[in-house]
Amino acid sequence: MTVTKTKNDNVLTVAVNGRLDTTTAPELEAQLRSVIDGVTLLTFDLTDLEYISSAGLRVLMWAQRIMNSQGEMKVCNVNETVEEIFDITGFSEILTIVK
Repeated sequence: MTVTKTKNDNVLTVAVNGRLDTTTAPELEAQLRSVIDGVTLLTFDLTDLEYISSAGLRVLMWAQRIMNSQGEMKVCNVNETVEEIFDITGFSEILTIVK
């Protein structure tokens, strides 16, 4: 997995490439923890995300809880595979997914 973060004032965009699973989820969470303070808009760009496991979903849920108290979170560019996982787990009802 590779993570590209772009921060512009209080707006943070995080592009995740590869697999977000038990092995890589802690790394993403650690990277987010270091930059999420003061962010009012967090956007996850999942264009190149191949797979997300329950560990990856947990990180998204953690980020959503943080952003509920300090701003807004959006998830964009979700492919069919990841969208199906979001639908099955109910995350499509929890997250703001931008088509």
